[in-house]
Amino acid sequence: MPTTLAPFRLTSLAATLLGLLGTSLCSMAATDQAPTSVLTLDSTAISADELPKNALPTVFSGGQIARGGELGVLGNQDMMDVPFTMSSYTAQLIEDQQAENIGDVLLNDSSVRQSFGYGNAAQIFVIRGLPLNSDDISYNGLYGVLPRQVISTDSLERVEVFKGPNAFINGVTPTGSGVGGGINLQPKRAQDTPTRRFSTDISSSGRVGEHLDLGQRFGDSNEFGVRMNIAQREGDTAIDDESQRTKLFALGLDYRGDRLRLSTDFGYQKQRINGNRNTVYIPATLTGIPHAPDADTNYSQKWTFTELEDTYGMARGEYDLNDHWTLYAAAGAKHTREVGNYSTPTLRSTAGATTASSMFVAHDEDNRSAMAGLRGTLQTGPVSHQINLGVTGIWTEQRSAYELSGSFANDLYHPIDVAKPTVYPYVGGDINDPGIVGKTINRSMAISDTLGFMNDRILVTYGLRRQNLKVDGWSYAGARTATYDESITTPVYGIVLKPWEHVSLYANSIEGLAKGPTAPATAGGAEVTNRGQAFAPARSKQVEAGIKYDKGTFGASFGVYRIEQPSDGYVDAQNTYVRQGTQRNRGVELNIYGEPLDGLRLLAGATVMDTELSGTKNGANNGNRAIGVPNFQYNLGADWDVPGLEGVALNGRMLRTGGQYVDAANTQSIPAWNRFDLGARYSFEVEQRAVTLRANLENVANTRYWASANGGYLSQGEPRALKVSATVDF
Repeated sequence: MPTTLAPFRLTSLAATLLGLLGTSLCSMAATDQAPTSVLTLDSTAISADELPKNALPTVFSGGQIARGGELGVLGNQDMMDVPFTMSSYTAQLIEDQQAENIGDVLLNDSSVRQSFGYGNAAQIFVIRGLPLNSDDISYNGLYGVLPRQVISTDSLERVEVFKGPNAFINGVTPTGSGVGGGINLQPKRAQDTPTRRFSTDISSSGRVGEHLDLGQRFGDSNEFGVRMNIAQREGDTAIDDESQRTKLFALGLDYRGDRLRLSTDFGYQKQRINGNRNTVYIPATLTGIPHAPDADTNYSQKWTFTELEDTYGMARGEYDLNDHWTLYAAAGAKHTREVGNYSTPTLRSTAGATTASSMFVAHDEDNRSAMAGLRGTLQTGPVSHQINLGVTGIWTEQRSAYELSGSFANDLYHPIDVAKPTVYPYVGGDINDPGIVGKTINRSMAISDTLGFMNDRILVTYGLRRQNLKVDGWSYAGARTATYDESITTPVYGIVLKPWEHVSLYANSIEGLAKGPTAPATAGGAEVTNRGQAFAPARSKQVEAGIKYDKGTFGASFGVYRIEQPSDGYVDAQNTYVRQGTQRNRGVELNIYGEPLDGLRLLAGATVMDTELSGTKNGANNGNRAIGVPNFQYNLGADWDVPGLEGVALNGRMLRTGGQYVDAANTQSIPAWNRFDLGARYSFEVEQRAVTLRANLENVANTRYWASANGGYLSQGEPRALKVSATVDF
């Protein structure tokens, strides 16, 4: 059974914070006639007036984390001005940690943990205890245009994490995940100073990579920009008999005029993983969970592989009607081709006996996405307004086919090579010409207003988003199996109080949204009485309150939250599918970031979660913890410039995660785990060219552990790996 904490009450914590909000409001009202304090930033800070109108928020000292990020319909926002919690990780952090994909970046966030997709290489991000699929990550605010499953960081400027449901912020995600939070990626743009950078890296297993980053601005006022990134990595990973090859090309063009700003991004990413180790399935009949095998053990087969090829692009434009109002629009598309031969083991005993099959999959995906809106400010007497109007739409089509073999026996701890099956008795669709299995159309309209009182020391945000979800499904034989067309309105309410110069108090009520369930055709061999019935969209609700601190060089935040998410439901004794059940996650989050001391950069956080199921079938699991939700998650990261050794820096990171249940009955669990990472870098000049050497050792102790039980299956942590790189600016 996982390590447990005594039950705690967040209600009193939230009440204390809300009481502090009220006290601050009274205090501010009493001093409203006094001159407003002027916020004085350190000399490293850049005034917002000096930045282009659509520029990304500036970064804290040390360059690892930014002061804000993209908040969908609300646009780029400073974290101190919004009633939500977010983190924004920079390109400098990505380079210094040699983070190859966004999963590597998000290891720095104590609110986020990771697992794999169901039997494939997809990265799943568990935010506040609830999963976000990689297909539901936005790109410069737009859904549906990024590569699926694994996303390279080589062309990214920021990785932004929004904490909590975000149906109002961005609209419903393409697949409906992301109730606990969302991720947005910002592409690199040409800077005023030209970029000429080449990096080469090698891992301890022999995987070699190269990355070329070129950027230049042109024109009398640097109004035209070009940024190009080309990267590839190939070789063995730290897991036995697993190899990976990645290729990326990304081109970003932009124009910034006095009133008009345009940008376009085009990308191509191809990844192939041979011998891919992904997940381990746990049957309901298993009486216990065996310990994880050695960290580098590969319980997949050498003939397995996954190959993902994505071509994607988007264009975005903004036009200032005047000094106060801006029109914007964006559109994008992508095409994905996935081919894979998968073999995921299912445990048959606590001693490690397994069975597995061979499953060949062909999958094509075509997405189109668009958004448009109007943002502006106005003044009504002493009250300021930030008004946002927006519309979004996404159109997706999925084509799939598979071939499945019979099963074969193996062993988790001592896997043996099995000949690739030649007979595939179970077939779905035409593997050479996959048919349509799903279509989705999500459309929405949003409106919001942020009212500013007392010279914007009090900011009140309220808004609505009306969303329509239309989903059609087909069997592999080409027969329509489901039709779903539902609409729902999701509101948002939030308040920010700034009682002191460096402090913001905040509270919010916001909702998440996902496609509602459809009653199955059969259950237990009998026909379900309401088969095919589509239920209304599943509405999740969050309330949150907290405090943020921004001292200019470093910052901190503390918050408490409560999220309630409907369960999918079950078939009752009358053989009718009923919509019942709720999962409730309550949590406390603390984060510290920036450079509190000259030369010392911190990225630290702690999350404590209490989760509970209710309304389960026959009440059997009422009061139990939800599957795959740790009771605590701690991060401690530091980056330190060594005194007396110019250009030398050392860094370290600790990850600690609490135990997790694998089943809703809470009879099977995985234990808490720790991971330690170390790194060093040396920056110097050779013939007036900047050179940086980096070394990062991940999972120093080569600890073997089950990293996640999300989804009711097991994802194992990565083994020890040493990465060494050299970067030169020319």
